[in-house]
Amino acid sequence: MTSVAMTIAGSDSGGGAGIQADLKTFQELGAFGTSAITAVTSQNTLGVHDVYAVAVNNVISQIKAVLDDFQVGAIKTGMLFSAEIIHGVAETLKSYDLPMLIIDPVMIAKGGASLLLNEAVHSMKTELLPLATIITPNIPEAEVLTGLTIHSDSDVENAANRLITMGAKAVVLKGGHRDTKDYAEDLFLSAKGERFIMRSERIDTKDTHGTGCTFSAAIAARLAQGFTASDAVIDAKYFIQAAIKNGLQLGAGHGPTNHWAYREISEKARKEVMIIE
Repeated sequence: MTSVAMTIAGSDSGGGAGIQADLKTFQELGAFGTSAITAVTSQNTLGVHDVYAVAVNNVISQIKAVLDDFQVGAIKTGMLFSAEIIHGVAETLKSYDLPMLIIDPVMIAKGGASLLLNEAVHSMKTELLPLATIITPNIPEAEVLTGLTIHSDSDVENAANRLITMGAKAVVLKGGHRDTKDYAEDLFLSAKGERFIMRSERIDTKDTHGTGCTFSAAIAARLAQGFTASDAVIDAKYFIQAAIKNGLQLGAGHGPTNHWAYREISEKARKEVMIIE
């Protein structure tokens, strides 16, 4: 049976992030992709130039249209923009037999533009986060969600544990923003106590647009295909590491990652991430 994944996120006209990156990732990993668009952005590698939020009723209608007809194995959320959209998404998802939910708490674009209104953070924490199978914040996003300052390894552990107490079943706290010279470490922690670190080479590149979207979409694709949470996260890390390391050199700013790199070098990619238990 064909696996189906869904993304609830914003559209990126530049194709590197958002709905476009998610659907490319689903396709590359062999999951059929469906979507609900929450916002339309005028965007390229140089930044976000305009944002138009989709009406909440239409976002809800898109979600219902998909879930009423398709057997969706996993859903990921990306750019949700407003408290009203978050509330509509959360209430709609709770009215169904909820598939596994991956929350990428998108807040700031690579160029610095805000993709989540300040007043929406509370709704993210109280309405959506408790539904999460896995939440995938970077360091700045985790600081906003938890109210903690994150610098050290113990800070990372504390923040991940805080997110678990807030309701997430598992957390991948991404370490790309930390000041480590040669490598980056992402912490996986589950409410059941499973824990490991994914260490990877820090790539010197500007082609990092859409990395968070792509990573969470890869997790969703693998969960829809029946992977365990930990195996889905590890394979998604292989996928995004290959996508970053083999950039496409497109655009004058933060270029997109290479969504087909993993297909071409999957065995090599598996050797470039160290799993530390």
